[in-house]
Amino acid sequence: MADVDADSTPGLKSRKRISRDLKKHRARLLNLQERLFAEHKRSLLIVLQGMDTSGKDGTIGHVISGMNPEGVDITSFKQPTPEERRHGFLWRIRKSLPDDGQVAIFNRSHYEDVLIARVHALVKPPIIERRYGVINRFERELVRSGTKIVKICLLISYDEQRRRLLERLADPDKHWKFKETDIDERAFWDDYMSAYSIAISRCSTPWAPWYVVPANDKDYRNWAISGLLAEVMDEMNPQYPHPKLDIPRLVKRLKA
Repeated sequence: MADVDADSTPGLKSRKRISRDLKKHRARLLNLQERLFAEHKRSLLIVLQGMDTSGKDGTIGHVISGMNPEGVDITSFKQPTPEERRHGFLWRIRKSLPDDGQVAIFNRSHYEDVLIARVHALVKPPIIERRYGVINRFERELVRSGTKIVKICLLISYDEQRRRLLERLADPDKHWKFKETDIDERAFWDDYMSAYSIAISRCSTPWAPWYVVPANDKDYRNWAISGLLAEVMDEMNPQYPHPKLDIPRLVKRLKA
């Protein structure tokens, strides 16, 4: 995390390309998603993590909205319910995994249990340490079963978060998004950055790597993530099935 500048725009040669590339990426994603849905053999899991106001909702709205909603499931993981606390921390995660042909998006995820749990000492340190290994084995299990995992950390700066929170306070239509605890959590900023760095270094694996995306610039964020997802799905290369059909007979029936 310390090596990434939240204001940077790596890979972007000209801002004039953003709008054009976004349209191209969205069209590509829609086509690839349709092929994934038709193939019905594999799935895609997109994990979005980041500090409050980092743009998780905005990413879903601007990048994922181009996909066919029939094949997309979005789950936002809040504070665990009493029922969820009675189970292991992956219990509620497993319930929301994508079926074959589906794209699942996690707005926050199982990583909350090594992030906020670490920052606020919700469980003992040895338990946190064990969870990194549990997560890696869980994600490997998913990949082996046919689920491609893309984990994206949206990185904003301390000052940019302040600006976005002030923007919410200045707009009555955004007051519903504001929680006073957002201000309280800013006191733990350095602790969160440390917890993110540890989680990313311990859980960025060959089968489920982490991507840290500078997110102070919202347009760049959308450009970078849409391009990343299009590249990942291109590599998956889902294929339309080709069932054997008696075309002449079926045409004849339709024309009868």
